Amino acid sequence: MYSYLNITKYLKATIGFSLLLLSLVVNASNEQDDLVQAERYRQAGHPATTAAMFKDLSFDKDAAIRKRVASNRKTPKNILLRLAEDPDQSVKISIATNLSAPDEVYPILARDAMVAVRSVVARFEYVPVIALKILAKDKDVDIRLEVARNLNTNEEILKQLIHDADTQVSSVAELALQRLYQGK
Repeated sequence: MYSYLNITKYLKATIGFSLLLLSLVVNASNEQDDLVQAERYRQAGHPATTAAMFKDLSFDKDAAIRKRVASNRKTPKNILLRLAEDPDQSVKISIATNLSAPDEVYPILARDAMVAVRSVVARFEYVPVIALKILAKDKDVDIRLEVARNLNTNEEILKQLIHDADTQVSSVAELALQRLYQGK
């Protein structure tokens, strides 16, 4: 009986020690993963990152890294165009406000299913007119209102918005058109 108790204590101690070692290995592995991800995040924002590295980073499982790639002004245009279809809203918003984003990205973002993405595009001061034309027909009244307020909205679009079913959109469009005429 005495040896049975000793064996039980020994087994419990061995199991406890094994679990301790396992948790140390897991923690070390997690710390290593964290360091790798921190380096990838830093690389995604660095202006000297290579095109090949941007491509790799743009496929990262971490949306924060893809977002950082999307906001980097040195990210190649083809990568920004692909990221415009990213499932994460923050990635698309970062592209919409990236001053180096190609004009071709804005029509994609103007048709995005997420209202927040379309809203940022509608408010962005450097958005191309082609995206504003798309957004002027948006089903969301707040998006059309942002288009009417956008200083890049041209005469043609404002004339269209004057006839909007929503009175606030039509009023803001009319004021913007008057402002446009006064500036000429």
